[in-house]
This record gives sequence, structure tokens and C-alpha cells, in this order.
Amino acid sequence: MTELRDLTPHAAIPAEQAGRDARQRRQLRANLPELVTLERLLAEAPESATVSVAERVSTDGLTLPVYQVTLGAAEPSAPLVLLVGGVHGLERIGTQVVTAWLSMVLHRMRWDRALQHLLGQVRVVVLPLLNPGGMYRNQRSNPNGVDLMRNAPIRAQSGSTFMLGGQRWSRHLPWYIGTPEQAMEPENQALARVIEEEVIGRPFSVALDCHSGFGWRDQIWFPYAYRRRPMRRIASVLALKLLWEQAYPNHEYRFEPQSTHYLTHGDLWDHFYKRINRGTQGAFLPLTLEMGSWRWVRKRPGQLLRLDGLFNPLVPHRTRRALRSHLNWIDFLLHAAASHDQWLPGQDQEPLLRQAALQLWYRDNA
Repeated sequence: MTELRDLTPHAAIPAEQAGRDARQRRQLRANLPELVTLERLLAEAPESATVSVAERVSTDGLTLPVYQVTLGAAEPSAPLVLLVGGVHGLERIGTQVVTAWLSMVLHRMRWDRALQHLLGQVRVVVLPLLNPGGMYRNQRSNPNGVDLMRNAPIRAQSGSTFMLGGQRWSRHLPWYIGTPEQAMEPENQALARVIEEEVIGRPFSVALDCHSGFGWRDQIWFPYAYRRRPMRRIASVLALKLLWEQAYPNHEYRFEPQSTHYLTHGDLWDHFYKRINRGTQGAFLPLTLEMGSWRWVRKRPGQLLRLDGLFNPLVPHRTRRALRSHLNWIDFLLHAAASHDQWLPGQDQEPLLRQAALQLWYRDNA
């Protein structure tokens, strides 16, 4: 196997090996430009940014790294923002959005005193490309054929949506769950280790997982996906929504529990949310950004003929618009995490906000 960082030809290696490395470099540039762009960015990252490899994934003769970038406060009492992209290999725009935000922050860290001060109060952990093998092969699943978002050991309570909610029949069909009871896939185990090391024990943590999918508008989803009943910290989600709408009243996001659309087996964030909030006094809010891809297809119906065209804006100016349109939302999460004590509902506010959340999102499920 050849790892991406080893693909630099050296004079001492045989000509046959040099030719093989050159072919692999061309394949990487063609099949996985997101990883090439990310590595170039990380090669110039400031010293205050910690770059590590959370996992390595093998596919088609290559060993591809799952990079983890850590910024900001080192204190275990600091609030945390966790950003994840590329869980589904077809949804390249998720990785591109996370990488665009990371690029902006890494460059501003060198001169922006306000940002430096903010990062002194909050910790940021970024996994821009969790599923490099799937993205290299231009498929939703990882190289083992497993849908990473259906691979946690949690089952839908009242029946999942047929196929879409996860299936165990074959890895050759979409939405294959795998065998999470034995062990989650390596990519998900890497994410679990990051959450175990970084989230547990903190007073406040928020995660944003960036996806694209069918829909006319961008949506912010939150747990649960395995049941239609509300999460325990639903009042905190509503408080965050109200805070965002006061700061950015012209936004176009729709906030909803994922169960409004369909139920699934094995949802990663359901699993992590239940695990973290069961054993800690801190608040952990996992959110998913679902970028509506129907808008891109409607404006360019020819994208229906390409698998990646169903999930990504293939026209350059629409890609640039998507990359910049979510920067405010991620910046907002950074500020909200740093100032969580200013808006998280206390005991006196919790019942009222919870009742309002039930009326807003769960009235039909009473």
C-alpha cells in the first residue's frame, strides 16, 4: 500500500516504482482532489494548529489518511466545536465547506487578534474528510460497502423507512448497515475516539456534520433519527435556533429533528448523543447541515446523468456560493460555544423552552 504523503518521487527509487507513484498521484488528483487540497492547506498551517492522523483507510492500493486538525484552547474545561465532513463519499461539498472554513481560520490566525482571542476561549476539532476511501471511489459508502451514517449500534424504535433507513441484505446495495454489534467501521471508530477524548467532561460541546441531500433548502437536523420522541436537551436546541435567528434574521435554514423526514437504524449522532448525555453534566448538541441539492439539479437537469451531480453543485459559481454561504453559520457556532453560559437555558427557562419546542416540532406526534 502507498500512503498519500509517500507519493513524492525520489532519485533513489527504481524507474518502475517512480512510474507507479506518478500514476497514483494522477489518480489522486483526478479522484480525490479534496484530499490533495487539504494536505496543501495543512502543510502551511501555523504552528498553533495541531495536525494528526485519526485513522488510515486502505483502498485500491492506497492508504488514505483521515486527518484531524485541532485549534484553540487546551483546557479540558473549554467548550468545544467539532466539525465533520465527507461522511458520505458522494457528498464532496460537505468536505469542501469544512475545508473552506478551515482555510479561512488558519489564514486569519496569523493576524486576526480578535480570532486569536476567541480561540483562546474555545477548542475546535476538525475532521474534514472522514471517508476518504469512499470519496476516492465516488461512492456513498466506505470501501467496505458500509454506509457510515447507518453503522452505529442503535435500532429504530418504530420501524425504519424501507431501504433508506438502513438494510442488512447486501453491501452491494445502498444504505448497508454492516455489523455494528461486533464493531463499527474504522472511520466511525476514529470519530468515536475523538468524541471520547474531546467531548466527555466539557461543559458544552456542539458538533456540525456537513452533508448534502435531496431538498429545496438547507436544513439543520438534530437527533433523533431512530425515534420520533424529542431529545432530552431539546430546549437547548430551540435556544440555539432563536439565538441564530436574532443574529441572522435573513437566514434560509430550516431547523428540524431528522425524524420529521424518516427514521433510520444506526444513526451515528443518535448513538453519540445518547452515550455522551447519559454520563455527563455538560451539554452536547450534535447537528447536521443538510444542503439541499434539488436546487442545483433544478438549475442544471443534466446533473441527473451523473451520480455525483445528485449531491453536489457541479457549476463553479454555484460551488463557490455554497462554500461561502455557510461560513456565517460555522462562525456563529464558534461564538455560541465560547459564550454558552450566556444563552443555555437554566432551570427556570428550561420548562418553557421545552414546551415551545414540543409545540414547534412534535405537535403531530403527541
